[in-house]
Amino acid sequence: MAENEFWTEGDPIADTAAPDGPVETRWERRRFSAKLVNPANRRKLTVIIVGTGLAGGSAAATLAEAGYHVKSYCFQDSPRRAHSIAAQGGINAAKNYRNDGDSIYRLFYDTVKGGDFRARESNVYRLAQVSVNIIDQCVAQGVPFAREYGGLLDNRSFGGTQVSRTFYARGQTGQQLLLGAYQAMERQIGLGNIEMHTRHEMLELIIVDGKARGIVVRDLVSGEITTEIADAVVLASGGYGNVFFLSTNAKGSNVTATWRAHRKGALFANPCYTQIHPTCIPESGSHQSKLTLMSESLRNDGRVWVPKAQNDKRAPGDIPEEERDYYLERIYPSFGNLVPRDIASRAAKNVCDEGRGVGPGGLGVYLDFADAIKRLGRKAVEAKYGNLFEMYQRITGEDPYEVPMRIYPAVHYTMGGLWVDYDLQSTIPGLFVIGEANFSDHGANRLGASALMQGLADGYFVLPNTINNYLAAGPFPKIDHTHEAVVTARKQVEDRLEKFLTIDGDRTVDSFHRELGHIMWEYCGMERTEEGLTKAIGLIRALKEEFWTRVKVPGTGAELNQNLERAGRVADFFELGELMCIDALHRRESCGGHFRAESQAPDGEALRHDDEFSYAAAWEYFGADGKPVLHKEALEFEYVHPSTRSYK
Repeated sequence: MAENEFWTEGDPIADTAAPDGPVETRWERRRFSAKLVNPANRRKLTVIIVGTGLAGGSAAATLAEAGYHVKSYCFQDSPRRAHSIAAQGGINAAKNYRNDGDSIYRLFYDTVKGGDFRARESNVYRLAQVSVNIIDQCVAQGVPFAREYGGLLDNRSFGGTQVSRTFYARGQTGQQLLLGAYQAMERQIGLGNIEMHTRHEMLELIIVDGKARGIVVRDLVSGEITTEIADAVVLASGGYGNVFFLSTNAKGSNVTATWRAHRKGALFANPCYTQIHPTCIPESGSHQSKLTLMSESLRNDGRVWVPKAQNDKRAPGDIPEEERDYYLERIYPSFGNLVPRDIASRAAKNVCDEGRGVGPGGLGVYLDFADAIKRLGRKAVEAKYGNLFEMYQRITGEDPYEVPMRIYPAVHYTMGGLWVDYDLQSTIPGLFVIGEANFSDHGANRLGASALMQGLADGYFVLPNTINNYLAAGPFPKIDHTHEAVVTARKQVEDRLEKFLTIDGDRTVDSFHRELGHIMWEYCGMERTEEGLTKAIGLIRALKEEFWTRVKVPGTGAELNQNLERAGRVADFFELGELMCIDALHRRESCGGHFRAESQAPDGEALRHDDEFSYAAAWEYFGADGKPVLHKEALEFEYVHPSTRSYK
């Protein structure tokens, strides 16, 4: 089947909000040119924010502090249970506290290069600029970053860099940062400026006169469907890695909020850009429903190796040094164990494919701390990584102080998401998208410790400046719950839920999700081929058709019904999974986390084709059975010129 049978090409798209001129002053000039809303008028305006992670929580707190009325929604039982809490290793900032050559420009350079030259220069430079403010903000909130003996904030290194710019709080940085944003939110909840709605899930976007004006939500406890109206809507609902079923994401993480917006006209960009994290605890059996991340910070002191011989079943302590292959140090001597995630993940897959993997099924490599313990002492290693070592021991029953950890790559982060301009506004006016939910500043691969940086940059510093420009035209015409567009959106939700409940088939939601995940990992995982992707599209379509005739959702809609919740999310994953495969099929190059086997250099590294694919792919929804429409946003590089990406 020819590729053009899967999609059609539409008009190009451009980011018209980004200023031109020197990259160093673009953000300053954009902030000055944006319209402002005076304090008295802010009190008349309402903003809905979906999601309370680092992006959503910081945005809600900041907009409420500025005087806007904020309605905040999350499906967890508390805002502080958002998945940002699971981030472990740290947050990047170009502070150059170590005096090791770091700068805003170097962070900009590392991020553009790390993303394999598939990100916008304007956005990435702004991210690097704002990074230095984030640390000051969080310290002022009381975030307990690690400190050196003299009291200064400590730093460590992460993959893809040769400087130490990552600030951290042991192995629980996301949790501590989220608590900072949560406390700021709670202050505004107490003052009445934020209406907090927990255990509510967004199931539809309300559009009136072409503008985003509200959402339809379901109370997950009572099942009640309500419509919520505002002057603007902000989606901060995270990524979609759970399309693979097994991932490091919390089980509740899903694509529904952004997919509902996509179906209403918001373009979805670069869906195939999935990050595979190299440092996860290997799968132990078919009983598992998720995988556990071990922080990339462990690669600062842990050394990655496998036996030189195939099928070597000896215990790691019985394998002498001369029979070990420290393959990252061997292949990439400049960066060693701190190569970027996509490089480390593919290297692990390659040695396991050669039959040199360790552990059950040979799907694992060692992460060994023996040298670090000998060099630093056990107490120093415990101070840095103690809670991570404890977590590993509880899950595996093995003591990483005595035997090396076993790790293997797993789905972690998604660089794709809703397309946004420089102002973080989607193609639907009034719909802003922040954090992992947008197609981000990372290009085809995210550098470690940059997710927390982007989420807080968007929430604390970028969105509060750019949303003013849109809201300055408000307040917008009043609408109520009887408006035709509101009634229609609500009915769409009710009909969809009723459909799930009345199919009354013989298969569970999870059985479909697991099968979809297997297809995605097999054909759209670490390595993709034209043949495999074409096969996957056919398999997904057939499975989706079976889902709508055989799925069994017991219970009713007027109660707590987690099967019903999952059915809606999995139905959206089917459509997303198909688009991911189509996006991966159309991009006949390898870049970052997208590795096409047909496009690799003689040494097996990813081979880009800048002459054909130097663009962001923004897809338009064209009906459940129609072909998606591809809109290309050309990427121009004035400062960091595309080159062969080498970490050797």
